[in-house]
Amino acid sequence: MRAREVFLRTPCTVSWAAPRALALALSLLCSLLAGCGGSSDSTTREIPPSAPKITREPVAVSVAVDWTASFSVAATGTAPLTFQWLRSGQPIAGATADVYVTGPVAAADDGAMFSVVVHNSKGAATSTAARLTVTPTPATSDVLTYHNDNSRTAQNLAETTLSPANVNAADFGLLRTLAADGQVDGQPLIVSALSVGGRTRNVVYVVTEHDSVYAYDADDGTALAHVSVVGAGETPSDNRDCGQVNPEIGITSTPVIDRGAGTHGTIFIVAMTRDASGNHLQRLHALDLTTLAEYAPSPTVIAATYAGSGANSIAGSLVFDPAQYVERAGLLLLNSVVYTAWTSHCDRGPYNGWIMGYDETTLTQTRVLNLTPNGTDGAIWQAGGGMAADAAGNIYALVANGTFDTTLDPGGMPLNSNYGNAFIKVSSANRLAVADYFAEFNAVGESANDVDLGSGAPMLLPDLIGDDLIRHLINRDSMGKFDASSNAIYEDLAGALPGGVYSAPAYFDGSVYYADVNGTLKAFAISNARLSRFPSSQSSGTFSYPGASPAISAHGVTNGIVWALESTQRQPAVLHAYEAANLANELYNSNQAAGGRDDFGTGNKFITPTIANGKVYVGTPDGVAVFGLLP
Repeated sequence: MRAREVFLRTPCTVSWAAPRALALALSLLCSLLAGCGGSSDSTTREIPPSAPKITREPVAVSVAVDWTASFSVAATGTAPLTFQWLRSGQPIAGATADVYVTGPVAAADDGAMFSVVVHNSKGAATSTAARLTVTPTPATSDVLTYHNDNSRTAQNLAETTLSPANVNAADFGLLRTLAADGQVDGQPLIVSALSVGGRTRNVVYVVTEHDSVYAYDADDGTALAHVSVVGAGETPSDNRDCGQVNPEIGITSTPVIDRGAGTHGTIFIVAMTRDASGNHLQRLHALDLTTLAEYAPSPTVIAATYAGSGANSIAGSLVFDPAQYVERAGLLLLNSVVYTAWTSHCDRGPYNGWIMGYDETTLTQTRVLNLTPNGTDGAIWQAGGGMAADAAGNIYALVANGTFDTTLDPGGMPLNSNYGNAFIKVSSANRLAVADYFAEFNAVGESANDVDLGSGAPMLLPDLIGDDLIRHLINRDSMGKFDASSNAIYEDLAGALPGGVYSAPAYFDGSVYYADVNGTLKAFAISNARLSRFPSSQSSGTFSYPGASPAISAHGVTNGIVWALESTQRQPAVLHAYEAANLANELYNSNQAAGGRDDFGTGNKFITPTIANGKVYVGTPDGVAVFGLLP
């Protein structure tokens, strides 16, 4: 019996310094297993006492004003161990556990250093000091990009209105629907405290597949501005004989906003149109936040060439064909460059994987990268999720099925620069170049069977932990590249998401949240820079295709709520709210109220909720549903 063998291989000694009940239980276990520590009447050998040794040092913490900060330590040594935390070398009264949680911090606490001394009868050990960084508390909530930040964590930590106490069917529900002229596939974005027409407002921005952009007062629903970005004599694109974006293709991806660009701030969007001759165009637009007027020189037509002999190549040069692509992944703004990433229509070739960067002021194309220049396919789908980026200016993307070179150069990179079905890290310094990557050992076979690594979206975990998450945990500093015999990765989460991932994850307070197809919404706790093998909590209900892309509202590390949309193009779609610390506790769903009070129509495939300033915004086929505390 396996359990018996494990115990028999391990000397079973009992330290009588342990509590008596535990020591007796261990002794009984040894007797039942037999052969453990000699005969039943032998004397147990005690472990020699040892001085404390710190095995995990406290780490630096960054929090906002009025939030609490948590420091922890792990140590070994003969029990009992005692702890004394120090601030700038001075003992903190009552801070005598292995974890120390501050009270609400102030701006004056920025830069404080925290350490701990661990004592026992044999001596003491002092930890290194960890720095506390205190940032200003956001007065209001902005959501300026897909899933809130360039790490794509989907967390809004400045929500002061909504809490587990008031998000329930009695107090919370559907307030209104903001009308639009087409399907809303891009995530609604929020600019708080914006001066519009002499009045300070919170503004929600909505884009549609009919190539329209709307600005609404986010609190009372007043229509502020509307513009169509369709050119003269043009219409939104047809669906390109593909039902993935249907019945027309206009603005599919989530825009990105820069509050500091232009006179009043700028929203950047990519729109697809068709002219009277049947030609398709892709354009990047830069619109004023207050009027939605184009900023000169907006718009710019998207076009590109790249050296290579792959699909769509002419005389050794790849040519971007705007009719073959749709901008599905959310836009990325990084170091004043707006990045776009392109996918195909229903996997219909010929196409390649493209990433393009445009200067946000001049809209000049400054960077281009093709991911299968000497092959085919390799699009960036990511279920609508944006490419992620780190503080060093590296971009992270998931590439779908396509050509991958199993022949590598001396540095372990694909010999012909083809990165189909890979997770890539792209340096954006001066030009775009793949700096590192991970490809599964069976990447070629999976591409042949249309099994995509890139069906879901990437997310970067905080630097405190230092790893990236996509179905696997990947070390962003050494991603593992390609090995034909095994996956050289940091941690494999095989079987954790059996339904497959066609959605984007979220992160909050040491947990990662995922909803796979036909699976529950799951929380995976992070410990010692690894995800738990099994969910720490999960919802009771499941989410059919495409699963769900959750989002988080919280006030610092308190009042955490996970929001997820059950969107199967069914009638009606369902908005769910769960307690972040325990997903088994569903706080609210939009089916709970009597008489269909909170019904908001069918859902969209890849939409993710937006939460800001006490409201929740959900895209629909003809507008945006707004939820909040009922009058």
